[in-house]
Amino acid sequence: MKAIILAAGEGKRLQPLTKDNPKCMVKLFGKSILEQQIKTFQDSGIKEIIVVTGYKKEKIKISNIKKYTNDDFETTNMLETLFCVKEELFDSVIISYGDIIYEKHVLDLLIKSEENFSVIIDKEWKKYWKIRMVDPINDVESLKIDLEGYITNIGESVDNINEIQGQYIGLMKFQNQGLSIMKKFYEDTKKNAEITGENSLNPKIPFKKSYITDFIRGLINSGQKIKSIPIENGWLELDTYKDFQIYTKMFDEKTISKIFEVK
Repeated sequence: MKAIILAAGEGKRLQPLTKDNPKCMVKLFGKSILEQQIKTFQDSGIKEIIVVTGYKKEKIKISNIKKYTNDDFETTNMLETLFCVKEELFDSVIISYGDIIYEKHVLDLLIKSEENFSVIIDKEWKKYWKIRMVDPINDVESLKIDLEGYITNIGESVDNINEIQGQYIGLMKFQNQGLSIMKKFYEDTKKNAEITGENSLNPKIPFKKSYITDFIRGLINSGQKIKSIPIENGWLELDTYKDFQIYTKMFDEKTISKIFEVK
Protein backbone atom coordinates (compact mmCIF):
# COMPACT_ATOMS: atom_id res chain seq x y z
CA MET A 1 0.00 0.00 0.00
CA LYS A 2 1.18 3.50 -0.88
CA ALA A 3 0.01 7.05 -0.24
CA ILE A 4 -0.34 9.77 -2.85
CA ILE A 5 -0.64 13.33 -1.55
CA LEU A 6 -2.00 15.90 -4.01
CA ALA A 7 -0.15 19.11 -3.17
CA ALA A 8 0.15 21.08 -6.42
CA GLY A 9 -2.20 23.98 -5.71
CA GLU A 10 -1.26 27.54 -4.81
CA GLY A 11 -3.69 28.07 -1.97
CA LYS A 12 -4.63 31.67 -2.80
CA ARG A 13 -7.20 31.83 -0.01
CA LEU A 14 -4.43 31.16 2.52
CA GLN A 15 -2.48 34.28 1.63
CA PRO A 16 -0.22 35.62 3.05
CA LEU A 17 0.82 32.19 4.39
CA THR A 18 1.28 30.85 0.85
CA LYS A 19 3.11 33.83 -0.57
CA ASP A 20 6.46 32.03 -0.32
CA ASN A 21 5.33 28.46 0.46
CA PRO A 22 3.07 25.85 -1.10
CA LYS A 23 -0.12 25.18 0.83
CA CYS A 24 1.11 21.84 2.17
CA MET A 25 4.14 23.49 3.81
CA VAL A 26 2.12 25.98 5.86
CA LYS A 27 2.76 25.29 9.54
CA LEU A 28 -0.13 24.48 11.85
CA PHE A 29 0.47 23.57 15.52
CA GLY A 30 4.22 23.89 14.94
CA LYS A 31 4.56 21.51 11.98
CA SER A 32 3.72 21.76 8.30
CA ILE A 33 0.57 20.08 7.01
CA LEU A 34 2.72 17.76 4.88
CA GLU A 35 4.94 16.72 7.80
CA GLN A 36 1.85 15.87 9.84
CA GLN A 37 0.38 13.82 7.01
CA ILE A 38 3.60 11.90 6.49
CA LYS A 39 3.87 11.07 10.19
CA THR A 40 0.29 9.79 10.25
CA PHE A 41 0.96 7.57 7.25
CA GLN A 42 4.16 6.24 8.76
CA ASP A 43 2.50 5.60 12.13
CA SER A 44 -0.09 3.51 10.27
CA GLY A 45 2.61 1.46 8.55
CA ILE A 46 2.63 3.16 5.15
CA LYS A 47 6.19 3.92 4.14
CA GLU A 48 5.85 4.56 0.40
CA ILE A 49 4.69 8.18 0.15
CA ILE A 50 4.35 10.10 -3.10
CA VAL A 51 3.77 13.86 -3.23
CA VAL A 52 2.54 15.58 -6.39
CA THR A 53 3.92 19.11 -6.29
CA GLY A 54 3.34 22.22 -8.36
CA TYR A 55 3.33 25.71 -6.86
CA LYS A 56 6.63 26.56 -5.12
CA LYS A 57 7.72 22.93 -5.49
CA GLU A 58 11.30 23.78 -4.58
CA LYS A 59 10.16 24.57 -1.02
CA ILE A 60 9.24 20.93 -0.35
CA LYS A 61 12.47 19.58 1.12
CA ILE A 62 11.42 16.45 2.97
CA SER A 63 13.36 13.20 2.82
CA ASN A 64 11.99 9.70 2.25
CA ILE A 65 9.25 10.77 -0.15
CA LYS A 66 8.93 10.42 -3.91
CA LYS A 67 8.03 13.61 -5.77
CA TYR A 68 6.24 14.22 -9.05
CA THR A 69 5.20 17.57 -10.49
CA ASN A 70 2.07 18.87 -12.15
CA ASP A 71 3.68 21.51 -14.34
CA ASP A 72 0.23 22.72 -15.39
CA PHE A 73 -1.01 23.32 -11.84
CA GLU A 74 -2.13 26.86 -12.69
CA THR A 75 -4.59 25.70 -15.35
CA THR A 76 -5.69 22.29 -14.03
CA ASN A 77 -7.33 20.85 -10.93
CA MET A 78 -7.10 17.85 -8.58
CA LEU A 79 -8.05 15.17 -11.10
CA GLU A 80 -5.25 16.07 -13.49
CA THR A 81 -2.84 16.31 -10.57
CA LEU A 82 -3.74 12.75 -9.58
CA PHE A 83 -3.21 11.42 -13.09
CA CYS A 84 0.25 12.96 -13.26
CA VAL A 85 1.19 9.78 -11.39
CA LYS A 86 -0.97 7.26 -13.25
CA GLU A 87 1.97 4.86 -13.42
CA GLU A 88 1.81 4.67 -9.61
CA LEU A 89 -1.86 3.64 -9.59
CA PHE A 90 -1.66 -0.09 -8.94
CA ASP A 91 -2.25 -2.56 -6.06
CA SER A 92 -3.66 -0.40 -3.23
CA VAL A 93 -3.42 3.40 -3.14
CA ILE A 94 -4.56 5.92 -0.57
CA ILE A 95 -5.12 9.38 -2.06
CA SER A 96 -5.08 12.47 0.14
CA TYR A 97 -5.56 16.14 -0.55
CA GLY A 98 -2.53 18.15 0.51
CA ASP A 99 -4.40 20.62 2.71
CA ILE A 100 -5.91 18.26 5.29
CA ILE A 101 -4.70 16.51 8.42
CA TYR A 102 -6.41 13.60 10.14
CA GLU A 103 -6.09 11.47 13.22
CA LYS A 104 -4.50 8.03 12.89
CA HIS A 105 -7.75 6.19 13.59
CA VAL A 106 -9.35 7.92 10.57
CA LEU A 107 -6.60 6.63 8.30
CA ASP A 108 -6.75 3.17 9.90
CA LEU A 109 -10.46 2.86 9.10
CA LEU A 110 -9.68 3.54 5.45
CA ILE A 111 -6.78 1.09 5.41
CA LYS A 112 -9.04 -1.69 6.71
CA SER A 113 -11.63 -1.31 3.95
CA GLU A 114 -11.61 -4.15 1.41
CA GLU A 115 -13.74 -2.32 -1.16
CA ASN A 116 -12.45 -1.35 -4.61
CA PHE A 117 -13.41 2.26 -3.93
CA SER A 118 -13.57 3.73 -0.41
CA VAL A 119 -14.11 7.36 0.60
CA ILE A 120 -13.93 8.88 4.09
CA ILE A 121 -16.97 10.99 4.99
CA ASP A 122 -17.60 13.02 8.15
CA LYS A 123 -21.04 12.31 9.63
CA GLU A 124 -20.59 15.06 12.24
CA TRP A 125 -19.61 17.69 9.69
CA LYS A 126 -22.19 20.26 10.88
CA LYS A 127 -20.40 20.60 14.23
CA TYR A 128 -17.11 21.26 12.42
CA TRP A 129 -18.47 23.61 9.75
CA LYS A 130 -20.28 25.78 12.31
CA ILE A 131 -16.90 26.51 13.89
CA ARG A 132 -15.54 27.70 10.56
CA MET A 133 -18.39 29.76 9.07
CA VAL A 134 -21.73 31.39 9.79
CA ASP A 135 -23.63 29.81 6.89
CA PRO A 136 -22.24 26.37 5.91
CA ILE A 137 -24.65 26.05 2.96
CA ASN A 138 -22.35 28.31 0.92
CA ASP A 139 -19.44 25.88 1.23
CA VAL A 140 -20.73 22.31 1.52
CA GLU A 141 -21.63 19.91 -1.29
CA SER A 142 -24.09 17.10 -1.75
CA LEU A 143 -23.40 13.64 -0.38
CA LYS A 144 -26.06 10.96 -0.28
CA ILE A 145 -25.66 7.37 0.87
CA ASP A 146 -27.84 4.29 0.38
CA LEU A 147 -28.82 1.81 3.09
CA GLU A 148 -25.67 -0.26 2.48
CA GLY A 149 -23.35 2.71 2.92
CA TYR A 150 -22.56 3.28 -0.76
CA ILE A 151 -22.42 6.84 -2.05
CA THR A 152 -25.17 7.68 -4.55
CA ASN A 153 -24.44 11.38 -5.08
CA ILE A 154 -21.47 13.64 -4.34
CA GLY A 155 -20.02 17.04 -5.12
CA GLU A 156 -23.05 19.03 -6.27
CA SER A 157 -24.48 22.28 -4.95
CA VAL A 158 -27.27 21.98 -2.38
CA ASP A 159 -30.18 24.17 -1.29
CA ASN A 160 -31.14 22.29 1.87
CA ILE A 161 -28.41 21.53 4.38
CA ASN A 162 -30.51 18.80 6.00
CA GLU A 163 -30.25 16.66 2.87
CA ILE A 164 -26.49 16.16 3.32
CA GLN A 165 -25.69 12.80 4.92
CA GLY A 166 -22.00 13.46 5.42
CA GLN A 167 -19.16 15.53 4.03
CA TYR A 168 -16.33 14.41 1.76
CA ILE A 169 -12.96 15.33 3.30
CA GLY A 170 -10.50 14.55 0.49
CA LEU A 171 -9.20 11.17 1.70
CA MET A 172 -9.92 7.94 -0.20
CA LYS A 173 -8.57 4.55 -1.25
CA PHE A 174 -8.66 2.88 -4.66
CA GLN A 175 -7.43 -0.67 -4.96
CA ASN A 176 -7.53 -4.01 -6.78
CA GLN A 177 -9.90 -3.99 -9.77
CA GLY A 178 -10.92 -0.46 -8.87
CA LEU A 179 -7.62 0.99 -10.06
CA SER A 180 -7.87 -0.47 -13.56
CA ILE A 181 -11.51 0.63 -13.74
CA MET A 182 -10.69 4.20 -12.72
CA LYS A 183 -7.77 4.49 -15.15
CA LYS A 184 -9.88 3.30 -18.07
CA PHE A 185 -12.74 5.55 -17.04
CA TYR A 186 -10.40 8.53 -16.90
CA GLU A 187 -8.95 7.82 -20.35
CA ASP A 188 -12.40 7.29 -21.86
CA THR A 189 -13.91 10.46 -20.42
CA LYS A 190 -10.86 12.54 -21.33
CA LYS A 191 -10.92 11.26 -24.90
CA ASN A 192 -14.65 11.95 -25.16
CA ALA A 193 -14.06 15.52 -23.97
CA GLU A 194 -11.35 16.01 -26.58
CA ILE A 195 -13.63 14.73 -29.36
CA THR A 196 -16.88 16.43 -28.36
CA GLY A 197 -15.59 19.49 -26.54
CA GLU A 198 -17.90 18.65 -23.64
CA ASN A 199 -16.92 17.46 -20.17
CA SER A 200 -19.23 14.60 -19.19
CA LEU A 201 -17.92 14.73 -15.60
CA ASN A 202 -19.01 18.34 -15.13
CA PRO A 203 -20.43 20.24 -18.13
CA LYS A 204 -19.86 23.57 -16.36
CA ILE A 205 -16.05 23.37 -16.59
CA PRO A 206 -13.36 22.11 -19.02
CA PHE A 207 -12.18 18.53 -18.43
CA LYS A 208 -8.76 19.67 -17.22
CA LYS A 209 -10.48 21.65 -14.44
CA SER A 210 -12.43 18.62 -13.15
CA TYR A 211 -12.55 17.94 -9.44
CA ILE A 212 -12.09 14.49 -7.95
CA THR A 213 -15.68 14.70 -6.69
CA ASP A 214 -16.72 15.09 -10.36
CA PHE A 215 -14.74 11.96 -11.14
CA ILE A 216 -16.25 9.97 -8.25
CA ARG A 217 -19.74 11.06 -9.30
CA GLY A 218 -18.94 9.95 -12.84
CA LEU A 219 -17.82 6.54 -11.59
CA ILE A 220 -21.08 6.21 -9.64
CA ASN A 221 -23.13 7.16 -12.70
CA SER A 222 -21.26 4.55 -14.73
CA GLY A 223 -22.36 1.84 -12.27
CA GLN A 224 -19.45 1.61 -9.86
CA LYS A 225 -20.04 1.16 -6.12
CA ILE A 226 -18.22 3.69 -3.94
CA LYS A 227 -18.17 2.75 -0.25
CA SER A 228 -18.44 5.49 2.37
CA ILE A 229 -16.25 5.13 5.45
CA PRO A 230 -17.93 7.23 8.17
CA ILE A 231 -16.09 9.20 10.84
CA GLU A 232 -17.10 11.79 13.43
CA ASN A 233 -14.68 14.71 13.06
CA GLY A 234 -10.99 13.91 13.74
CA TRP A 235 -9.69 15.90 10.77
CA LEU A 236 -9.03 19.49 9.71
CA GLU A 237 -8.97 21.28 6.36
CA LEU A 238 -6.70 24.30 6.02
CA ASP A 239 -8.42 26.11 3.18
CA THR A 240 -8.45 29.78 4.16
CA TYR A 241 -6.54 32.22 6.33
CA LYS A 242 -9.63 32.36 8.52
CA ASP A 243 -9.29 28.58 9.07
CA PHE A 244 -5.72 29.15 10.21
CA GLN A 245 -6.79 31.86 12.65
CA ILE A 246 -9.62 29.74 14.07
CA TYR A 247 -7.46 26.64 14.60
CA THR A 248 -4.60 28.62 16.11
CA LYS A 249 -6.95 30.37 18.53
CA MET A 250 -8.57 27.06 19.53
CA PHE A 251 -5.13 25.51 20.02
CA ASP A 252 -4.00 28.38 22.23
CA GLU A 253 -7.23 28.17 24.23
CA LYS A 254 -6.90 24.36 24.46
CA THR A 255 -10.29 23.78 22.79
CA ILE A 256 -9.09 22.27 19.51
CA SER A 257 -9.67 18.76 20.96
CA LYS A 258 -13.40 19.30 20.43
CA ILE A 259 -12.82 18.44 16.79
CA PHE A 260 -9.21 17.24 16.44
CA GLU A 261 -6.56 15.71 18.70
CA VAL A 262 -3.22 17.43 18.17
CA LYS A 263 -0.27 15.05 18.66
